[in-house]
Amino acid sequence: MFHKYIKLALAVLITVWSVYEFSLGHIMNGISILLLAGIFVFLYFKNEILLLVFLKLRKQDFAGANRLLDKIKNPSAALIQKQEGYYNLMKGIMTSQTNLTQSEKYFKAAIKLGLSMKHDLAMAKLQLAGIAMTKRRKREATNLIAEAKKLDKHNMLADQIKQLKDQMKRI
Repeated sequence: MFHKYIKLALAVLITVWSVYEFSLGHIMNGISILLLAGIFVFLYFKNEILLLVFLKLRKQDFAGANRLLDKIKNPSAALIQKQEGYYNLMKGIMTSQTNLTQSEKYFKAAIKLGLSMKHDLAMAKLQLAGIAMTKRRKREATNLIAEAKKLDKHNMLADQIKQLKDQMKRI
């Protein structure tokens, strides 16, 4: 994994090389090299390790996803703000099985840093609502469930919201 500024520097250097190839009249070489620069720009905005973590999570390989997340040593330096939000979201999901206090910190950091998609933000708020409910903070859990329901426009989390509301009634 390259640092985020190294990725941009490589993209700039490769673009300069591409311009040089264009000036020599090697059009196909210039286009190919320009596409290579595009890969580094893409990886600046979408971190390669986070992409692999999402693939591991789709396959339900939580141990592998956690190992990949541990490879990111200093997330605030290596990732842009949205990527750091997703890093915290993934770490929160990983630690939610073992340490609720640590998981709550990760989810709050993910919400504070921001997530690109509304349903991811809704999932983070729903996870926080579940943690608040287990810690007997009913008012906070109710507010978080309401916020998650507003953010879930396509009803992707409707079943989970319904389950949490049913559990709230039992408390």
